[in-house]
Amino acid sequence: MEKRIGVYVCHCGLNIAATVDPKDVAESAASLNGVVLARDYMFMCSDPGQELILKDIKEHKLDRVVV
Repeated sequence: MEKRIGVYVCHCGLNIAATVDPKDVAESAASLNGVVLARDYMFMCSDPGQELILKDIKEHKLDRVVV
């Protein structure tokens, strides 16, 4: 069975985004083997961020998640 990985890169406000470009990291992750979805989001740990992950798990049938 093929892996279906979702990758989520958090900006964490400027804590992470001040050091690396989360959009670039997500774009790079999207090209990795098994990754079917890669997103960046301002605050992944927030309720909307977690809801986004849950929605994606269902819609894209993800069986692995990297945050």
